[in-house]
Amino acid sequence: MLCCRATEPVVEAEVDVEAGMDGSGDAVSDAKASSIAEQLMQNPEVLSAIETKLAGMADVDSSPSAHMKNLPKPVIRRVKALKKLQFDMIQMESKFYEEVHQLECKYAELYAPILEKRNEIVSGEVEPTDEQCDWPSDEEDDEEAALAAETKEKLALEDVSAEDIKGVKSFWLIAFKNVDLLASMIQENDEPILEHLTNVKVQFSAEPMGFTLEFHFSPNEYFTDKVLTKSYEMRAEPDEEDPFSFEGPEIVACQGCVINWNKGKNVTVRVIKKKQKHQKSGTTRTITKEEQQDSFFNFFTPPAPELDEEEIDHETEALLQADYEIGHFIRERIVPRAVLFYTGEACEDDEDFEEEEDEDYEDDDEDDDLDPSCNNAGGEGKKECKQQ
Repeated sequence: MLCCRATEPVVEAEVDVEAGMDGSGDAVSDAKASSIAEQLMQNPEVLSAIETKLAGMADVDSSPSAHMKNLPKPVIRRVKALKKLQFDMIQMESKFYEEVHQLECKYAELYAPILEKRNEIVSGEVEPTDEQCDWPSDEEDDEEAALAAETKEKLALEDVSAEDIKGVKSFWLIAFKNVDLLASMIQENDEPILEHLTNVKVQFSAEPMGFTLEFHFSPNEYFTDKVLTKSYEMRAEPDEEDPFSFEGPEIVACQGCVINWNKGKNVTVRVIKKKQKHQKSGTTRTITKEEQQDSFFNFFTPPAPELDEEEIDHETEALLQADYEIGHFIRERIVPRAVLFYTGEACEDDEDFEEEEDEDYEDDDEDDDLDPSCNNAGGEGKKECKQQ
């Protein structure tokens, strides 16, 4: 210990300190305190002891796996056996997810006739019978009236008679705009095009594992394509380099499609005109340049990463991750439950949810004195979609 190896000057200083604390209670002067510190720092043994102590503190491992270093060899041997069993479990889990995907492929064919009937009603090809429309509502009459009024306002049908309405106008556009994840992608220039979106389908692929999103459009002035596609490739096997990170199937690649835009109708770019002046002759010319701009239809041209994953920059990686999440959400939630997103039933009122949170935080503040800044309140009336 440091106190056991103190030199004579240190002892004298300690005596002086005790002497200084006489009946008057006066502390040692700043000058004498500085002298003591200087004497300590000049002592090689003291400096060596301090360095050893600091080095020991820096080497302390506080990670969750720190205890593994001190385990006896027989215990470490058993832990390795447990990890091998864990790997066997992951291999079995991988097979489980492969069979789940096979079931998805099977039931996709069984869902197809039901989804086709949905499309016929939405497009107006078929008028449902009274029996088909006999579905009870869980909402109060005033809520139904409010919903009907809101839908009527959105579709601008005030001056249109019921006989002139065909199908369910703007079905997919409204369903998309009710999802925050997609609403942020849809720009003003996109909406007239998405009015022509008649259906969204999911085509599953067993080998290789994956799925394709099909966006069907009615004839329009913007592009000549009838169907736009986005394909996703999935992997259900654990990573060879890090098998214990496996948490189920993941999207590993995606591919969009070329959109054949009509001249002057490409909403993913904007045309900028610039004038250039010739330095010698003084003549001017006008050049046009295209710049990328935000649009929902950029969804069909995802970033193309390098083959070596280590070369992917953080921005590209973040864009791809967001793209995968959007594709998965459309496949898993929107397509199977489109009518509930159209009506807003698949979404919850964020304002009501926040009121409950505020009450909980107030209770916690009274009991635990929590920081009120933890309450991340959003904008009033904003709607978020349930993604559980």
